[in-house]
Amino acid sequence: MSIVVWVNGSLVAADTPLLAATDHGLTVGDGVFETMAVAEGVPFALSRHIARLSYSAQRLGFDPIDADQVRAGIQAVTNAASEAGEPIELTRLRLTLVSGPGPMSYVRGDGPPSLIVVGSDAPAPERCRAVRAPWVRNERSAIAGVKSTSYAENVVMSQFAAGKGADEAIIANTHGHLCEGTGTNIFIEVDGEVLTPPLASGCLAGITRGLALEWGTRVGLPIRAADVGELDMSVLDRVREGSAFAAVSSSTRGVQPLDSLDGVSLERGPILRRLTRTFDEFAGDNPDPVPPRQK
Repeated sequence: MSIVVWVNGSLVAADTPLLAATDHGLTVGDGVFETMAVAEGVPFALSRHIARLSYSAQRLGFDPIDADQVRAGIQAVTNAASEAGEPIELTRLRLTLVSGPGPMSYVRGDGPPSLIVVGSDAPAPERCRAVRAPWVRNERSAIAGVKSTSYAENVVMSQFAAGKGADEAIIANTHGHLCEGTGTNIFIEVDGEVLTPPLASGCLAGITRGLALEWGTRVGLPIRAADVGELDMSVLDRVREGSAFAAVSSSTRGVQPLDSLDGVSLERGPILRRLTRTFDEFAGDNPDPVPPRQK
């Protein structure tokens, strides 16, 4: 895998040390991030990703982010990739904002923060095999809905999935309601419509999730966010039995039907297949759909 790295205004070699040993992004996971797909040098839904990065930073109490600086870093990375001796065909970008050096405690120091942009040619996941996680997501957490670098919970659940021969774990919230995957949102096709857990479940407000809801509704698909408590984890039993269907969504997967759940191979639901096609078509026509507040 080839990568290009930009930090605080400068391109640096991929193996350059970036953080002080006392950086809170390292010592306590005090940071936020975004990952987005790239096609032909163009990051998908960049405006929405910057808006969510700003929201996450605000939730953690960071100073407002400089959107122009973020865009400049991304442009520097994409330019460097295309101008390399052997051009790198970027497939994804990751933005990471960490709070900077601080005391060896949970209290944040004076920084300064660091903004890191990494571009890579890592391949997109071709399929999704999922298992149910034995842990839950706390929908009342102080960072519920924040794309935080404090991802140890997700690492443990991803390792659990890998040990079962899967690459994603599906999580309930503390009420036993369907919530999300470790790195995905989830859609369920059941009784003639497609439902996705509401944000009140504690799930992340995924960029792809939001666009799938918008674009699916626009073309007349029966799709909506479920009511609170409407999707119990037991709906996954119906998915395994074949009377319901499931797909996951993320910036690198798009809308991707589940291949298997808990080791059981799954069929693909007809509405979810249409949703996948709809998303791909709209995304191809509009690589930077404007965030709702800017419309």
